[in-house]
Amino acid sequence: MKVILLKDVKGLGKAGEVANASDGYARNFLIPKGLVMEATEGNLKVLEKRRAEIEAQRAMDKAVAEDLKKKIEAAAPVDIYSKAGEGGRLFGAVTAKDIADAFFKEYKIELDKKKIAMDNPIKQEGPATVQLKLYQGITAALKLNVIAKQ
Repeated sequence: MKVILLKDVKGLGKAGEVANASDGYARNFLIPKGLVMEATEGNLKVLEKRRAEIEAQRAMDKAVAEDLKKKIEAAAPVDIYSKAGEGGRLFGAVTAKDIADAFFKEYKIELDKKKIAMDNPIKQEGPATVQLKLYQGITAALKLNVIAKQ
C-alpha cells in the first residue's frame, strides 16, 4: 500500500515522503496512530501544497540543532555524581537518563535521553565523552566529569 508519511517513521522514511508499507502494518498501526495517510490522488495534491511547509519545518529543526550543538560543545564538562567503590569503580553505571538530568540541572536545557549515544557504559570515575545525535548528520560531543561520592 502506498502511504504518505505525516511524521518520520523509522524504517519507512521522513515526513512528507511517499512510501510503500504492507497493508496490515499501514491499516492496523500507522493509520490509527496518525503517522501516515493513504496515498490517494487527492491526498497527493494536498501533500504538494504542504511540501514547502514541511521543508521550512525541517530547516528550522536543523537550525535549532546547530544552535544546540554550539551550546553543548561550548559548555564546561557536566559533573555527574555516582556511588563508587575502591579504585574509582562505580556501583552500576552512568545511564543516559543520568546524563540528561545532570545537563538539565546545570544548564536548564532538556536533552532527549534517546539521543544520547553511549558505545560502552560508563563504569569508571573520571572524564568521559558521549555523543548526542541531535539531527540527521548533526552530532555533538558532550564532556562529562564522573565524580565518586562516598
